[in-house]
Amino acid sequence: MLEIRIHGRGGQGVVTAAELLSFAAFREGQYAQAFPSFGSERMGAPVVSFCRLDHEPIRLREPITAPDVVVVQDPTLLQSLDVFAGLHDDGWVLVNSSRGFADLGLAEWVERFPRGHARCVPATEIARAHLGRPLPSAALLGGFAGLTGAVALDSLRAAIRERFAGDVGERNAAAAAATFALTRPEPARC
Repeated sequence: MLEIRIHGRGGQGVVTAAELLSFAAFREGQYAQAFPSFGSERMGAPVVSFCRLDHEPIRLREPITAPDVVVVQDPTLLQSLDVFAGLHDDGWVLVNSSRGFADLGLAEWVERFPRGHARCVPATEIARAHLGRPLPSAALLGGFAGLTGAVALDSLRAAIRERFAGDVGERNAAAAAATFALTRPEPARC
């Protein structure tokens, strides 16, 4: 089972991101569940959503305290919350930032992860370029797919298009594809 925790702020699409990820997994025949955890329910407040993916039925129903993957939609949360609490040492980290881990004060910390398991991606900038708005969810999901390989880009884009009709769906799918391309593993060098 792959357990994913997504951190962000109200209004950034944190809950929708977990739902889209679960829809993409369903399209591939996986079992999935997505659910949010709210504090104060207002725009800009910290929000966490959870998603589980597995090839077997999922019986767990509690929040994810020991995730395999942590996605951070808003890097300002790095200063105020322990978004990485419980993350496995062989887990995956995806942070929405145009800055690198060194600039975020996390360079030494991310060295503990296997090569290629921790990435910063400029999801907000990619979203602005494709959507005209700073809504990084779809872009980050593309990054998640590229980084982990847990769902295929085609399944993710189909889930996005089902959720958001017309031009909005196409633009979000394009943002996901752009970030997917940034997070694909580097080919082995001879």
